[in-house]
Parts: sequence; C-alpha cells; structure tokens
Amino acid sequence: MSAAIDVRDLFRVHQTPEGDAAALQGLSLTVREREVVTVLGPSGSGKSTFLRILAGLDRPSAGTVRVFGVELGKLPAADVARYRTSTVGYADQHYQRALSPELTARELVALELGLAGATRAERLRRADELLERVGLAGKRDARPSELSGGEQQRVAVAASLAHKPKLFLADEPTGELDAASATLVYETIGELVRAEHCTAVIVSHDPESTLIADRIVRIRDGRVSEETARGTGAQESIVVGRGGWLRLPEELLRRSGIHSHAVAKLQGHEIVVSAAMQEGVVPENPTPTVAAPRDTRVIAETRNVRKVYGSGATARAAIDDLDAQFPSSALTAVTGPSGSGKTTLLHLLAGLELPTSGRAVVLGTELTKLGRAERARFRSDHVGYIGQQPGLVSALSALENVELALAFRSRPLDGAREALAAVGLEERAKQRVSRLSTGERGRVAIARALAPRPELLLADEPTSRLDQANALAVGALFVRLARDFGAAVVCATHDPLLIEQADVILRLG
Repeated sequence: MSAAIDVRDLFRVHQTPEGDAAALQGLSLTVREREVVTVLGPSGSGKSTFLRILAGLDRPSAGTVRVFGVELGKLPAADVARYRTSTVGYADQHYQRALSPELTARELVALELGLAGATRAERLRRADELLERVGLAGKRDARPSELSGGEQQRVAVAASLAHKPKLFLADEPTGELDAASATLVYETIGELVRAEHCTAVIVSHDPESTLIADRIVRIRDGRVSEETARGTGAQESIVVGRGGWLRLPEELLRRSGIHSHAVAKLQGHEIVVSAAMQEGVVPENPTPTVAAPRDTRVIAETRNVRKVYGSGATARAAIDDLDAQFPSSALTAVTGPSGSGKTTLLHLLAGLELPTSGRAVVLGTELTKLGRAERARFRSDHVGYIGQQPGLVSALSALENVELALAFRSRPLDGAREALAAVGLEERAKQRVSRLSTGERGRVAIARALAPRPELLLADEPTSRLDQANALAVGALFVRLARDFGAAVVCATHDPLLIEQADVILRLG
C-alpha cells in the first residue's frame, strides 16, 4: 500500500524575542494509506505541532511533508486553504468550539457540505447516515446544550468526516471526557475512519487511544522515539536516529536505577546499558509519603443546593439537593460522568453562578447573599480557579502571566517563579505563552492560581491535557499545597491518577 504521509527531517522552530524554541527536531515518519496511527508523547513533545503541520495550519521550518504526493511546505496559501477544506477532516479537543449552539446535531454535521455546495437533500441524507453510525440518530434535532460531552464530541467527529476527507486528524479528542465517554468516542472514530476509508492520525497522551490504532508512534523532544504495530506480537521498537542517537523509555530507566548518566558496552551482539557510578553523587531517594491531613476545618460547603438550567419542558437539573463539605488541608476529587454537574459545582463554590435553591458557603460567607461585585472581590481575596480553558494572555511570557495575577491581588511578585518551578516550568518562565504547548499552558494556568496561595483552590479537569508523569506531579503538588498552607483543593476530574491521590472523593451523577 502506498504512503499517504511521508515526513522527512521535519523541523519547526518558533522564533520569539525570548529566543528560538524548537517544537520539532528532525522528525521522520511514514503513514500508509488507510492506516490508523496514534501518536503519543508527553506535554511539549511536539505532538500538536506535528498535527497542525499535517492539517496545513502551520508551516515547517525545514524538512519535507508530503501528503498524498503533495508537498505542503511549497503550496501557495490559496492551495493550502483548498487542501484543508477538501482533503482534511479535523477534530479538536475543544469540541465545543466546532458546535454552534443554535444549530441542531443534524445541521452541524451537514454544515461543511453546505459550504461545499451540496444540495439540501444531499446534506441531510449524509448527516442522517453519519448520525446513525455514531448512535445519535434519535438526537438529530438536539442542540449541543442538550447533549452530553461525549455526545457532542461524537457529533463533532461526524461533522469532520461529512465531506469524506482522505485524511482525518484528531488532537486529544477525549481530553475533557470521562473514561466511559472517551472509550465510546475512540470506538466511534475507529469505526468511522475505516468505514470511510480514511488515513487517520490521532495525537494523544491517553494510552486508551491506542486501542483503535494499527500502529503506535511515540514522540519525545520533537522526534520519533519508539514505534510498534498492533496485533503483530512484536516488541515496541526504539527508533535509531541519524548519528546513532536513541531514546530509552523512561519507565525502563527508572526500574534500572539509571538517572542522569549511563554507560553502554557491547556483549556479543547485544548492547548493555547500565547506570554510571559518579563520584560524589548521592543516589536519588523515592518520593516521601505525604502525611495525612490534620487540623481540618470546613472551608466550603453546599447545603441542599439545586441548580436548574432552562425552564418549562426544557428545564434540566445539573445539581439536585447536594449537601457536601470541603475540608482544609485536603484534596477533594469531584468525579462522575460527563454532564453530572462537576463544573457547575465549581462555579457555585466560586460564586460564578448562584444556585436555584439552597446555600453555597465559603469561609463562613454565604455567596448567595453577595452581589456580583462583592463575589468578585471575595474570589480575588480567597479563591483560586483553574478553568478548562487556561485564559492566559498569549503575548506575555509564562512568568508575566503569573506576575499579573499577583499584581491584581496586590501580592508580592516574587512568588511567581516559585509557582512556575512547582509545575516544572522554571526553564520556560520567559517564553511567551503563544509558543508553549497545550500542556505547558495548562501548567501555567495552575501556577497562576497557586501563586496567591488561596484558601480555596478550584480546578476543572486540570490534568486533561497532561501526560501521566505531569498528571501525577500536579496531583502531588495539589496535596502539598493543601498540607503546607491549609488550603481546601477541589478538583473536578475524570483522571484516575488524580483521583487516587485525593483525600476525599465526591461522586456525582
């Protein structure tokens, strides 16, 4: 079978006043026609940059990218636009952006065909066909607000395939979904792209995405580091790059005790790699166990809270008669299926919304008795909020974004660097946010919320765009914040790595 995608020595360098930042550093990869490839890698490894180049949304700095025989780097802008609309179907992790709230599911799936000039009958026939395949034929007249997160993402996937593209690209398509919904979305993608005879590249940090893949590719530091084909029984192969470099899996290095230096020697036809003994270097100790919370008090609570959206026949209770307490010095994980009210609960605790009935109380203050301006001042003084969208100022550096949050609260700015170091971004502090990866931006948002040391920290899916190592680190960071400063940390999450570190688990739905 011929190659659909042929990438050779691909570099993408972002030039900024703070210096050059290389997102891709010599990546080479071939994808066959109708092959489904999952690309895994940690935050900042270059996954999303690679996908944006394949989608024609970004240009390579060096190297070649051929898709179905067309070299993308040499296409004029008008031809790139035609390539995107005719050849590519794109599903983004922020599926809500692709769904106009006033349109029905049927209209959303048919929209791309309408822009291409298809007749109304053709549009609706194709939309009904795809909605049937994704199990949503019965909800074709529903608007996005009447669908769960998983259903919205399935509509977005169907819409991206409506014009029968030859190449389907998905960037973290389940980052904001619970495990059950994510599995259903991956199954939907696998079934649809094969039925439509698409070549597909799915970028993710979620190992579940490999279940539908013909081949799994891992990227680290802007290069392919490992590859494996599913169903062949072969071991995962480590890619040997030009000059003889190779990247060993981190889990193997950790288990073998190799940290900063290693030695390699030839034994027969095998190369044996072992830890190098360095003079004066003390072996690393395992992470100490975090003490259980003590001297806890109730920081926030809900009493008989009910929140209803809509009215009449369309009324829907997102939260119904909820009594809950959130203690100091503890991490509380709020979990449940998509649509169970997790984000709504955080909004009520932050005073961003008011309950339909019942009381939301934070630090002894009943938020329902405060006006809008008073709630805003209260939030600024006592609450940190990390939303699903980072909401950063892209023209500012990571450090400046955190300093800005401190300045708004009249707090000393010297805590900004400490907060960035806590989320592993000390070396990227002066880099503009627009040049950071999606996962790195999420960590800047966490640092920005941590820096003022709020008594109540609310986080909505804070690890949804992070790899497993960073997700574990963020969970540990939340626990340390709770213990060291007596804060109540409340996370709405589907992430089992975050849930397992929680002191309290509140299940909704």
